[in-house]
Amino acid sequence: MPRSVLLIAGGSRGIGAATAELAAARGYDVAVNYKSNAEAAAHVVGTVKSAGGNAVALAGDMAIEADIERVFDAAVAQLGPLTHFVHSAGITGTTSRLEDASAATLREVIDINVYGALLCARAAVRRLSTARGGRGGSIVLLSSIASVIGGAGEFIPYAASKGAIDTLTLGLAREVAKDGVRVNAVRPGIIDTEIHPPGRVERITPMLPIGRPGRADEVAETILFLLSDAASYVTGALLNVTGGR
Repeated sequence: MPRSVLLIAGGSRGIGAATAELAAARGYDVAVNYKSNAEAAAHVVGTVKSAGGNAVALAGDMAIEADIERVFDAAVAQLGPLTHFVHSAGITGTTSRLEDASAATLREVIDINVYGALLCARAAVRRLSTARGGRGGSIVLLSSIASVIGGAGEFIPYAASKGAIDTLTLGLAREVAKDGVRVNAVRPGIIDTEIHPPGRVERITPMLPIGRPGRADEVAETILFLLSDAASYVTGALLNVTGGR
């Protein structure tokens, strides 16, 4: 039986990297997309290979259509037909109140987190959909509990972009359900990764009901569940991984 092939947009760091490493342990071949940190991507690829999987690192900016198409094509050419996709490419933007945010920050957050996610989701469906000759499969998008909380005082543009991811998940899941493609989203809370500005995790931790920040591997476990056949009747779900926040 052909192996499952997973492409992770933003797979060289944080939750994306943890997902790649856990996927390898579960028998996936993994294409690790990165924008600029080739060393980090190479480390993840090495970890995947040491777990017995096949892996490639693919450079590309997930806010640029040509890069996205090239990365998807390269993943298929080097690993085989795509069966799974995780969109973990995203930024928070500069911390500020909305009235103090620059137009450049607003544009960058929307371009990467929303426009890029739409392009990536489109590319994934074109390759997974049984209506287009694909094998079917599963897409997981990284949202955030910020889409519910709103990001006041810090990350309203980021929160708004993740609200768009929630809507994309709900609509696309319904659109492609009969084409053999499931689409779900994970909404992490405070996860101890480099996406946060210095000191933010420590500042918010006392407010978390579970009393600690989450780990990237804990989010990866939820992502791998949604990718797997164990979630075969789950589509259009928005799963919180927040420690109760």
